[in-house]
Amino acid sequence: MADKGKKGKAAAPEPQATPPPGDPKPEDKKDQKPKKKEKSVQPQDEVGTRKGCRRYKWEFKDSNKEFWVMGHAEVKILSLGCLIAAMVMFTGTTVHPLLTLIITMELSVFCFFFIIYTFAINRYMPFILWPISDLLNDLFAFIFLVGAIVIAVKTRTSMPTHYFIAVVLIGVAGLFALIDICLQRKHFKGKKVKRNVLIPPPPREPKVEKPKGPEKPPEKAGEKPPEKAPEKAKDKGKGGKK
Repeated sequence: MADKGKKGKAAAPEPQATPPPGDPKPEDKKDQKPKKKEKSVQPQDEVGTRKGCRRYKWEFKDSNKEFWVMGHAEVKILSLGCLIAAMVMFTGTTVHPLLTLIITMELSVFCFFFIIYTFAINRYMPFILWPISDLLNDLFAFIFLVGAIVIAVKTRTSMPTHYFIAVVLIGVAGLFALIDICLQRKHFKGKKVKRNVLIPPPPREPKVEKPKGPEKPPEKAGEKPPEKAPEKAKDKGKGGKK
């Protein structure tokens, strides 16, 4: 005997529960990757809020761009080449010790400034006025190299060809230092010197402390303040009875 629950046709399958439209499927969740944090937009002409490695990359590029575009790097390289060539020319002859001292000193100073500007070390030491220090270095380099030429000429009565070429190279290095002084002037264009910078601020007036009155005893909880004594009645008329 057939079951009562069964009908002639096969029973239709029950509809599956549809997921809510807002919730994504579990397969879609796997496909979704965590979004990367976008870098904040920074100005191209300024450091902005860059920190760490990002700041050093920007400082490195900007420092080298300024150093090479304005011509400081080329002038310093030419000065270094002339001084090295002069040292090589002086190797075969007797030279005054002051000449070798001046040349090695200027070589070390030029190398120092070249490293400072190339690796952007000056950007992390703002307490030093680097354009002024470089300007003074070029000025003193020109003076010292001119003095080296005078010493080289006075200490020798006869100058061989290689000695003469070395003296000429020292003079050319001094000329490049003078050209670098002219290039340093571009840093100071459009900048005005603030007045009264070196004048100290006026001294502050000392604060005068007001004298404190007699302290009142603290009132206890529940106690009433003492009542004032009644004032004596003043005589209305002048001159009372005797």
